[in-house]
Amino acid sequence: MIVRFEPYPVFDEESCRGEAVKRSDNDAFIAVCLKSGGKVIGNVYFQQTDPAEFLTWEIGYVFNPDYFGQGYATEAAAEILRYGFEELHARRIVAGCNTENAPSWRLLERLSLRKEAMFEKAAFFKRDEAGEPLWFDAFSYAIREDEYWRHMSER
Repeated sequence: MIVRFEPYPVFDEESCRGEAVKRSDNDAFIAVCLKSGGKVIGNVYFQQTDPAEFLTWEIGYVFNPDYFGQGYATEAAAEILRYGFEELHARRIVAGCNTENAPSWRLLERLSLRKEAMFEKAAFFKRDEAGEPLWFDAFSYAIREDEYWRHMSER
């Protein structure tokens, strides 16, 4: 299930349309489309965190599983990192993910983000049938501007 690690349930068609409209009005969400045909296959979230003077941005992503393993998420997230550091002059870009979401943390590591921490039972988005929270462990990743430029010079 694609939203297993997300803070929202599976959308029905009507809710999906509403969410698409809401995200299209939010500058933090960037649609990822196929070059041929323009089909939306996912989205990247990119938002500055507070306080603004820290120049820190957060990245996240959700992709249609039909397009997993084809490099689309890597390409889209790499472009967002480039934009963040080269155009917005971010000092630091951070990301978080569930420890069980190996494809997500592997993507972050491919992009040269460092695992900074693991938080046990950090949060919950969902509840079980009895109404009890389903707590999850989370990794925290980051890359600083100097690390980004060092990585780019090694290519």
